Amino acid sequence: MASHIVGYPRMGPKRELKFALESFWDKKSSADDLKKVAADLRSSIWKQMSAVGIKYIPSNTFSYYDQVLDTTSMLGAVPPRYGWNGGEIGFDTYFSMARGNASVPAMEMTKWFDTNYHFIVPELGPDVKFSYASHKALDEFKEAKALGVNTVPVLIGPVSYLLLSKPAKGVEKTFSLLSLLPKILPVYKEVISELKAAGASWIQFDEPTLVLDLDSQQLESFTAAYADLESTLSGLNVLIETYFADLTPEAYKTLTGLKGVTAYGMDLVRGTQTTELVKKDFPKGKYLFAGVVDGRNIWANDLASSLSTLQALEAVVGKDNLVVSTSCSLLHTAVDLVNETKLDDEIKSWLAFAAQKVVEVNALAKALSGQKDEAFFSSNAAAQASRKSSPRVTNEAVQKAAVALKGSDHRRATNVSARLDAQQKKLNLPILPTTTIGSFPQTVELRRVRREYKANKISEDDYVKAMKEELKKVVDLQEELDIDVLVHGEPERNDMVEYFGEQLSGFAFTVNGWVQSYGSRCVKPPIIYGDVSRPKPMTVFWSSAAQSMTKRPMKGMLTGPVTILNWSFVRNDQPRFETCYQIALAIKDEVEDLEKATINVIQIDEAALREGLPLRKSEHAFYLKWAVHSFRITNCGVKDTTQIHTHMCYSNFNDIIHSIIDMDADVITIENSRSDEKLLSVFREGVKYGAGIGPGVYDIHSPRIPSTEEIADRINKMLAVLESNILWVNPDCGLKTRKYDEVKPALNNMVAAAKQLRTKLASAK
Repeated sequence: MASHIVGYPRMGPKRELKFALESFWDKKSSADDLKKVAADLRSSIWKQMSAVGIKYIPSNTFSYYDQVLDTTSMLGAVPPRYGWNGGEIGFDTYFSMARGNASVPAMEMTKWFDTNYHFIVPELGPDVKFSYASHKALDEFKEAKALGVNTVPVLIGPVSYLLLSKPAKGVEKTFSLLSLLPKILPVYKEVISELKAAGASWIQFDEPTLVLDLDSQQLESFTAAYADLESTLSGLNVLIETYFADLTPEAYKTLTGLKGVTAYGMDLVRGTQTTELVKKDFPKGKYLFAGVVDGRNIWANDLASSLSTLQALEAVVGKDNLVVSTSCSLLHTAVDLVNETKLDDEIKSWLAFAAQKVVEVNALAKALSGQKDEAFFSSNAAAQASRKSSPRVTNEAVQKAAVALKGSDHRRATNVSARLDAQQKKLNLPILPTTTIGSFPQTVELRRVRREYKANKISEDDYVKAMKEELKKVVDLQEELDIDVLVHGEPERNDMVEYFGEQLSGFAFTVNGWVQSYGSRCVKPPIIYGDVSRPKPMTVFWSSAAQSMTKRPMKGMLTGPVTILNWSFVRNDQPRFETCYQIALAIKDEVEDLEKATINVIQIDEAALREGLPLRKSEHAFYLKWAVHSFRITNCGVKDTTQIHTHMCYSNFNDIIHSIIDMDADVITIENSRSDEKLLSVFREGVKYGAGIGPGVYDIHSPRIPSTEEIADRINKMLAVLESNILWVNPDCGLKTRKYDEVKPALNNMVAAAKQLRTKLASAK
């Protein structure tokens, strides 16, 4: 019985690629240095999988930024503003598309389906001249082969690539991206031909958009694309990989009817109904790559249950045609549990990171072929039983409090316009008030102090003193810049979710459980293993200290329950909404304590609310109902004069704007600039928004510093569709990833633009 891995984490067990990328971007190391680190990581991954016994090992799943950008490079689909003149795409062009440069902005970045991973959105139109401009897939296949590892090259499929793209600026929004299929397929044919000539026997096309709600024309594009590729693919075994959700019956029929295709990869963890489709009708003689090991969570697989599922499928597809696989790429989980030295043994026994999941896949494959490792299966069964019975998982008081939530929608008693009036009397803010989103740059020195405090190398008094000095620096800078509503800069926080999870019960933490979010940005999601509660206040001390340093309003900064949920590895033994309600009650306690401490503006970030939206429209309403309700629970008890902010970033919000309104926040700051101001179109189309709103005026994920004129132009576009009395001026997101020499001039220009327009508005009266 064979085994397969869809994809593997790229950053390395201790974020080796992250540090190599940042060193290269800072001009502290060369391109050759970066390439060497990357090659060493790839070599290690391939050898590890080979040693475990994985038969189908992927290549070309490694990326310096993201796999969609890699495909854009392969196709030579570089937007003209980057000045690329043909030839093999190098790092300068590649990273300019991803991050922008001194003269031009980056391409749009958005969420990869419903994960916390991001991708760079291709910008396409009828005039794009596609050409084979990056030989990365071929180079990596040859690299693995030279190491004695015969891999399965992985490409983003042509139809999914187009469906994940957007019309370039100046191209009609109605332009059919799928009309470009005949233009990109010749490049795919060149890539396939070269891989075949280099000795590839299998090729994997990732077509994850097959799990979305697709119309008949979109489904027909898959049929047309693979019919066109059929002759080029002749002589290769072809795997079409899908993941993240169930296939609809129509998509399943399309997938299993594709010409020239040998095998189908399906997510059987999130796609439970897909299993039934397979059992009803699976094409004779084809391979099923059964994704039974979860690629998106860190819980050890229930091997006995998975083996039972696989045995039932084996009876349908045939013993020789069933391949054990992961549900999706392991990119979305942490790298190796071996590196976790501080997790206690009980919780550790419940977990499996990427390296352990590779072993699980192989163990299941061996068990199916009659070589079951009884000791491994027995140990796994004991861990499953331990988790179910452990008293640390259940807290009766928390469960009762969550049950008591039923029967109320937890809305504030007064409508938002009346609240805004009461808040303005108290806060006395100018028109177009300026603020930032929360974090300020995390300097090397700041990180050192936090690290030494955690390692008990400095005292608590020394730590608090250092943090207060940082608070004062950030407060003074904001006053100097004349920002209206201040933030404390979050110097005490390495990560917005990890910080809260460390102070809530029911959470566990890793030392090296890093997961890539985009580029070099990594997050370390906490693990929610049990019922959640708040033992004591979490942020009141720091917010009060910062407020004491200024007469201007200081925002209390919290992460909302839906974002904590969506950015954690969540327990899979109860519905997600039950866990979310528990977190909401904990955050509610914190909000009310901040209000008692005279913090009059409280921001409850829900950056990840949109990314948790299910991929199927039929499931949207239920998710949005409990997600929005969870947010309202957090602040339903505050006074009218307490201003509740929320923040959202890097997603498409237009389709959930009515749910955003239903959150009933007083002010929402929301990503806008990097996505070509898509958000504003919803207001142009007539949606009325009565609360305060701050669409981001510049992209903080790029080192580029926008001019005052550029920001003023963005604000003017906002004023064309939004009333001046509800508009706020702010960046797209927090500033922790930037440097002070980027932040100071950018914020200075932002405030100058706001003042310029205040003068203009005043003179127009």
